[in-house]
Amino acid sequence: MSDILVEVKGLKKYFPIKKGVFSKTVGNVKAVDDVSFTIRKGETLGLVGESGCGKTTTGRSILRLIEPTAGSVKFEGEEVTTMNQSRLREMRRQMQIIFQDPYSSLNPRITVGGMLTEILKVHGLRKTDAEIKDRIEELLKIVGLNPLHARRYPHEFSGGQRQRIGIARALSVEPKFIVCDEPVSALDVSIQSQVLNLLMDLQEQLSLTYLFIAHDLSVVKHISNRVAVMYLGEIIEIADYRELYDRPKAPYTEALLSAVPMANPRIKRDRIMLTGDVPSPANAPTGCYFHPRCPKVFSDCKTIHPLLSSDPEGHDVRCLLYPESYPQGSQQAKAA
Repeated sequence: MSDILVEVKGLKKYFPIKKGVFSKTVGNVKAVDDVSFTIRKGETLGLVGESGCGKTTTGRSILRLIEPTAGSVKFEGEEVTTMNQSRLREMRRQMQIIFQDPYSSLNPRITVGGMLTEILKVHGLRKTDAEIKDRIEELLKIVGLNPLHARRYPHEFSGGQRQRIGIARALSVEPKFIVCDEPVSALDVSIQSQVLNLLMDLQEQLSLTYLFIAHDLSVVKHISNRVAVMYLGEIIEIADYRELYDRPKAPYTEALLSAVPMANPRIKRDRIMLTGDVPSPANAPTGCYFHPRCPKVFSDCKTIHPLLSSDPEGHDVRCLLYPESYPQGSQQAKAA
């Protein structure tokens, strides 16, 4: 367990639904519902799923950018969810985020140098003006920008350059762990590969650990060591990226992979077409959340909610096609 950097257990984030004159709570949007996983030092865990499945909420809850409803988040063995604001501010140096939209995540009224200067001063990382200037030049060079760009404002940069600035901002406090919240989804395909390669190079140079959030499975495969698949606020499968892409267990993962374009037109892949729409997290189906759209659904799926079970190879899956996913006490669990 000494190589575990981030440990998430039973993480939940519910947003209340209020109605009436007195704003009475009549329900909850279960954006993140009992999510658990670990991230080892130096690895990249990819987190994938459809839009609205809870990926971004999970990442922000880990950093306490939004307060989780329940659950545990440990960073280097220290509980994050119960930290006071003073300790949390210190911990934020170790945990950073790269936001999805490089256009809205930068202050348009402050130059790049001014933004980085403020960060360095707030955290007391450099004392003199000369030290601050040298550090800003170093950060811009690390992410592939000209040190003279420190004088420019965000609107003077392209989308790819702005995302590089966002990466420099995250690196400025010398973190160990970075949540990459769909950092390339707003970029052109030609720029995506440059940013991905930059992130991989920085990980090797600076011994960084990533939680890489995306909905593009081909991007996740390129950068991740392990991949977790989310659906309606839950983790439904976690495995080594080779194992997950070659031998997916959950029907939902199979459907996602079948939609990934193949570079070789001679390779034919059967497309799995899902019926219906993603259910609302405010009114999730009974039983398995995926059963209304699952091509392999059977009677138990409609009434029994599966557990996330693991095999000896560390391939976790939440699906009643595997007896280990039956809750204890059910007839199928007894039979198994």
